[in-house]
Amino acid sequence: MTGTVLILGPSGKIGTHAACAFAAAGWTVRPYKRGTDMTAAAMGADVIVNGLNPPRYHDWANLIPQITAQVIAAAKASGATVIIPGNVYNFGSKGGEWSETTPQRPVSRKGQIRADMERAYAASGVQTIVLRAGNFIDPDQNDDIMSLVMMRDIRKGKITSGGDPDAMQAYCYLPDWARAALALAEMRADLAIFEDIPFPGHSFTVNELRATVEKALDRPVRLTLLPWTLMRLLSPVWELAREMAEMRYLWSTSHTLSAAKFNRLLPDFCPTPLGQVMLAGLPADIHPDKVVRPGQKPVLA
Repeated sequence: MTGTVLILGPSGKIGTHAACAFAAAGWTVRPYKRGTDMTAAAMGADVIVNGLNPPRYHDWANLIPQITAQVIAAAKASGATVIIPGNVYNFGSKGGEWSETTPQRPVSRKGQIRADMERAYAASGVQTIVLRAGNFIDPDQNDDIMSLVMMRDIRKGKITSGGDPDAMQAYCYLPDWARAALALAEMRADLAIFEDIPFPGHSFTVNELRATVEKALDRPVRLTLLPWTLMRLLSPVWELAREMAEMRYLWSTSHTLSAAKFNRLLPDFCPTPLGQVMLAGLPADIHPDKVVRPGQKPVLA
């Protein structure tokens, strides 16, 4: 089954990979131009992939509800199904395996904003698929968790953690998420009006990541922690530092996402291998297909 998909945020992390996946499957891909009439853009679309997200947590409290209202209006007018990249902020600080039945008890302002957003979609009557995922890993290193935090000092031989380096964390390789979104779009007629589907992706600790990177680079990699004290001092004048500090708890909340519902719906889905996903954040000049030694330029292996 193919059709027309409207991609909101076509140059962002979600939008870029969703557009590639849908185009490869023969869909007509329509990029949304920010600031234009979203309802007009949605007319004739079968699916809307909502990749719009204020960059670096900017003004979520005001912008997320505005975007949500726009998307719902566009979907109602066009009859399109909406696919949203859900996250794990909704679940709070009690770790474990999180699923579609896990109570949503956010402990952060952003978690509450996301929970409210999902409730708005559920009450709208618009067919909505929340494909819920952990930390995004973008092989294009487009402001994802690897480029912003974990691999930010890898050229200095360091991997950075925001909390307990032995806490299990859920990760989402974005090309895989996009392929799953496509598969769900193509079976949307068989889905409920509102679907909350955890995307299991991969789960690993920062220390497991460090060991994998050490093996790939064939040299030691040190573990460092984010300078939270400095970020707290800068938070009055640096919005990103303030917003990241609110989510500090999640780094030490050990969690995974349940695969049960996802595997039931998409039993033949094959994710990208874990090793490839874990190394996707390495910058091009120390990519795992190269051998790097301290003080030497990388050469092809």
